[in-house]
Amino acid sequence: MIRIVPEPLTADAFAPFGDVIECAGAPDKIINQGLCGRFHDRAVMDFSDGQAGISLFNATPRNFPYTLDMMERHPDGSQAFIPMTQAPFLVIVASDDDGKPSAPRAFVTASGQAINYHRNIWHGVCVPLHAPGLFAVVDRIGGSGDNLQEHWFDDPFTVEP
Repeated sequence: MIRIVPEPLTADAFAPFGDVIECAGAPDKIINQGLCGRFHDRAVMDFSDGQAGISLFNATPRNFPYTLDMMERHPDGSQAFIPMTQAPFLVIVASDDDGKPSAPRAFVTASGQAINYHRNIWHGVCVPLHAPGLFAVVDRIGGSGDNLQEHWFDDPFTVEP
């Protein structure tokens, strides 16, 4: 197996694949009688058709070393994963290489970070590192066509720090 070492999730490193959603920097606006900072419009949701929907995922936590044997992408819509706990999770992405994923990159989120995969970006499945693995997911609901493509690797990767 080829080893992938996860790196910390930063907006710059993740930019080719999507958006890091977090309360970074100064709030864009102070609301609710001065008691709440609003960090406005932190992800670009993009759908070919259909509409945005909010679903809840309850995923089983995984451990290192993690075996990456499959990646998926959604050609018709972006997909945001917003953890409902402060625990980190594993994010795996890859650029497209003629219809299949290129060499994957792995990131570990910091507490309070969420991510939005851009349309058509190869990514791993939801991988919480601690229980409970609760996520709110904003993605394309409805619309025409199949919005899921999977690629299974002949030679899996292993992700470990």
